[in-house]
Amino acid sequence: YRLGDVVIGDEVMIGANSTILPGVVIGDRAVVAAGTVVHKDVPPGAMVAGCPMRIVRMNEPPSE
Repeated sequence: YRLGDVVIGDEVMIGANSTILPGVVIGDRAVVAAGTVVHKDVPPGAMVAGCPMRIVRMNEPPSE
């Protein structure tokens, strides 16, 4: 049984019908695909998808 706050970073995109379970932290600039069940933390810049969630790719940090 999970408890805790969900923390969503800056510039995060979350697709439709995604489920984010309690206690999860989603890092900055992460992308969650539609229909994903987010059951663990998402690292910054990651694109995740699926049920159960898995990392599809890591995005490059933005150039300045």
